[in-house]
Amino acid sequence: MVYNEFHGKQLSALGLGCMRLPHGPKGDADIDVAQVREMIACAMKQGINYYDTAWGYHNGNSETVIGEELSKYPRDSYYLATKFPGYDLSNMPKVRSIFEEQLRKCKVEYFDFYLFHNVCEMNIDAYLDPQYGIYDYLMEQKKNGRIRHLGFSCHGQYEVLKRFLEAYGSDMEFCQLQLNYLDWTFQDDEAKVGLLNEYHIPVWVMEPLRGGKLASLEPAHEEKLKALRPEETIPAWAFRFLQSLPEVTMILSGMSNMEQLTENIQTFETVRPLNKAEMDTLAEIVEAMLMKKTLPCTSCRYCTEYCPQKLDIPYLISLYNEHTMSDGGFFAPMALSKVDKDKWPNACLHCRQCEKVCPQQIKISEAMEDFSSKLL
Repeated sequence: MVYNEFHGKQLSALGLGCMRLPHGPKGDADIDVAQVREMIACAMKQGINYYDTAWGYHNGNSETVIGEELSKYPRDSYYLATKFPGYDLSNMPKVRSIFEEQLRKCKVEYFDFYLFHNVCEMNIDAYLDPQYGIYDYLMEQKKNGRIRHLGFSCHGQYEVLKRFLEAYGSDMEFCQLQLNYLDWTFQDDEAKVGLLNEYHIPVWVMEPLRGGKLASLEPAHEEKLKALRPEETIPAWAFRFLQSLPEVTMILSGMSNMEQLTENIQTFETVRPLNKAEMDTLAEIVEAMLMKKTLPCTSCRYCTEYCPQKLDIPYLISLYNEHTMSDGGFFAPMALSKVDKDKWPNACLHCRQCEKVCPQQIKISEAMEDFSSKLL
């Protein structure tokens, strides 16, 4: 196992994400404890020492199961991370009671790593609002040793990340980003990593395989990669890309079975960063993937001048592209929750005035209609 240094600690470069644990026939909340126990035993034996859970994972059962299984090992043999569930605005006044309950569920007296969870458009105002006392309380817990390292995860766009850093950046020790070779350009992750660099904040990676979408590719794309590294698996390319970024300290993978776990452990026996030709090949593959599934909006904003509804069409198209690329998911609805309802895609009148001036000849009205139907 490869390790990275962080504040005097040696962290396994691969961490076990506990959002996609194996579960039984009753669904996500029905965690298969026996399988989890076996996976943790294997992970510990092979040198994984970082475990990332959260209040909401598996309908609240992830913290309980992970806490129970890790309690069978010496406390100094693993690092445990969990998060304050700010993705639900009703939790904002409850930071004290939630934190105490998390300690109980996880059977620990302190958390090695604790995060503001999912900083995004929906909750940035609340996270920065002093009336809830979230920042003050978490800093107090860090001072008294019940949080060893404080950070945050972010699904928001660049401006949201910037606002959070301007407020709390001097006290954040790490940032967890959805980061992979697709989102390096698609979600502007390169710029986000650059911003974190300005604050000297290392990157923790979530969704390195984008929910499994980068675990397999179209045959033509896979052939290109196999020609460059015949011995490398397709999922390993995603990890090698991240190993090529010096800003990355921790790579989390939500492994759902023993096969995924053992394959990833094997990958992390070595560090094999990509060379320029290999990075260029990945960039070409990403471009082809995006051309196939997304609209080629350049944000020229000619369209907005002609929209009688004053819709922010480039922004809506960017959310539409994300929603399409992800086959749904929470990101677009979450971002739209901070947009006035009369500026949602269903407000489009289908007058097509925008389409007359679009240099890319995008059928905007059809995209807005499709987006609206996907959000139902």
